[in-house]
Amino acid sequence: MPTPATHEFKTELKQLLDIIVHSLYTKREIFLRELISNAADAIDKLRFSALTQPDLAAGDTDYRIHLTADAAAGTLMISDNGIGMTRDEVIENLGTIARSGTRQFIETLKAANATNRPELIGQFGVGFYASFMAADRVTVITRSATPGAAAVKWESDGQGSFAVEDAQRAGRGTDVILHLREDARDFVQEYRLRQVIRQYSDFIEHPVQMEVEVERDGKKLKETQTLNSRKAIWLKGKSEVKPEEYDEFYQQVSRDSEKPAKVIHMAAEGAMEFKALMFVPAKRPFDFFWREPKAGLQLYVRRVLISHECEELLPQYLRFIKGVVDSSDLPLNVSREMLQHNPILTRIRKNLVNRIVKSLEEMKTEESEKYTQFFGEFGVILKEGISGDFENRTRIADLLLIESTRTEPGKFTSLPDYVKAMPADQKEILYLVGETREQLDGSPYVEAFRAKNQEVLLFTDPIDEFLIDSLGEYQGKHLKAIDRGQVDSDSSDEKIKTRTTELKSLLELIKAKLSGLKEVRYTSRLKDSAACLVADEHGMSAHMERLMKRVGKSEEGQSAPRILELNPDHALVQAMEKLYQKNPTDDRVQEIAAVLHDQAVIAEGSRVSDPAAFARRVNALLVNGIGA
Repeated sequence: MPTPATHEFKTELKQLLDIIVHSLYTKREIFLRELISNAADAIDKLRFSALTQPDLAAGDTDYRIHLTADAAAGTLMISDNGIGMTRDEVIENLGTIARSGTRQFIETLKAANATNRPELIGQFGVGFYASFMAADRVTVITRSATPGAAAVKWESDGQGSFAVEDAQRAGRGTDVILHLREDARDFVQEYRLRQVIRQYSDFIEHPVQMEVEVERDGKKLKETQTLNSRKAIWLKGKSEVKPEEYDEFYQQVSRDSEKPAKVIHMAAEGAMEFKALMFVPAKRPFDFFWREPKAGLQLYVRRVLISHECEELLPQYLRFIKGVVDSSDLPLNVSREMLQHNPILTRIRKNLVNRIVKSLEEMKTEESEKYTQFFGEFGVILKEGISGDFENRTRIADLLLIESTRTEPGKFTSLPDYVKAMPADQKEILYLVGETREQLDGSPYVEAFRAKNQEVLLFTDPIDEFLIDSLGEYQGKHLKAIDRGQVDSDSSDEKIKTRTTELKSLLELIKAKLSGLKEVRYTSRLKDSAACLVADEHGMSAHMERLMKRVGKSEEGQSAPRILELNPDHALVQAMEKLYQKNPTDDRVQEIAAVLHDQAVIAEGSRVSDPAAFARRVNALLVNGIGA
């Protein structure tokens, strides 16, 4: 027999295996869930492929997963008659992890508490390697369903390399043989295997079978028993399903250890028939923001799995929803291309979206605390629907939770509540976007509105700038940024007009001496602060400019010209005016103007161009007691 070919694991997989093998896990039984799920996936892939290539499943359509425990040898084998693998597929699938998030996953494993680590495995597509939690050596014998394919053997001790060689297997499918560690020998016991399967794999459609010993008429016999119930609970009525069954099924389809925040069980009948069981998660998965985002619903056609992550069923902003949809109207041989253009699927999608949004509305109204927790986890994703779902954007806007100048930190209002509380003479919805609640709450921009007892919405998610541009208005009221444009009262304020006329030359001097200014003007916008920077009514805000620089869409130092607004009642501004009126060429006038400008830059959340010069100017003001 030829010598087995030895291969080295890829670096990141080697790191992952090292963590698994040398760490203590308290729930390592989930390795069995992962291997059974992989076996079920292999069968589903075969069934789906056989719809268009019947030869793949020829002669064996009794799909099953079989466990074989050998107490004497200390081995557990999980076998399936699914699609199997070729030699190249074995090397690719079992020797690498072709996932962009692998490095982050490894860091998460390193940082996580040991009791939580096992629950992460299934979320990252590396379930097979959970075998090394219980085994010090793993052997895989597999044969592809492709006609004429030869069997292949893969073996590794998880220490950095694996061997591949030719093998013998009677039919297609895969055998995963675990050579169990001494402290994992309980996984050859029937009661233990039943317990794990009931907890994690009870809803797998395919029978998970095992040969067990039974006693009949005083004789001990061997018989094959099915260990899982195989109940497709989405096909049942709501009254027939217990809450714990929902929880268990959610944990199976999501690979999440938490209970769902909400269950959505629906059945459509009549012109279009389908059943759906969907879940709103309580917690965001660890890899949610750095793995490739896909909708999480599984599509079945008459209990045959068509797609694990059917992106046509839900829009991207609902990609946190998990569950299954089973249609009786779609053809069994539906292809990916047909899915993308199928009118039945379009109608199903519309129904699903409507029901999910309705369920979130109910949660917001009836379970406000739970909804607040949900929004903290997934609100930033839900906001994408404002621009991505024109038909439902008003309903999505109703679902937003937003902090404001009237809410306590960590508490929220909503657009419907804001509009309801608006004074009769207020025509616009006022808002400010920035980095944090603390920064916005202490911003110069809110001073005048707080003094007039007008509420300002405070947005702090990076997506909020785009959200507001997409929404534009709500209930007929325009959304107005309070750090853009001119305060309406300034144009009619006699004090502002008089001061502007008398000190026009000072304003022009400041504009000439300070770079990047479109205009310098007096304003009634400010009450306590000396100065602020604003953009034109339709210009880009400072926060948006910072976001653009972060993503490389704008270079440092390249900003749109801003407007410097001065508070005519502030002592420092008045001191500058007196110095100018006494001696227009006094260098201290320019120094004060520069300090006012840099203060305004800091207040808006940006960085001053020359922090050292700013510090020197402030120190000089303090030493000389200017404005005291």
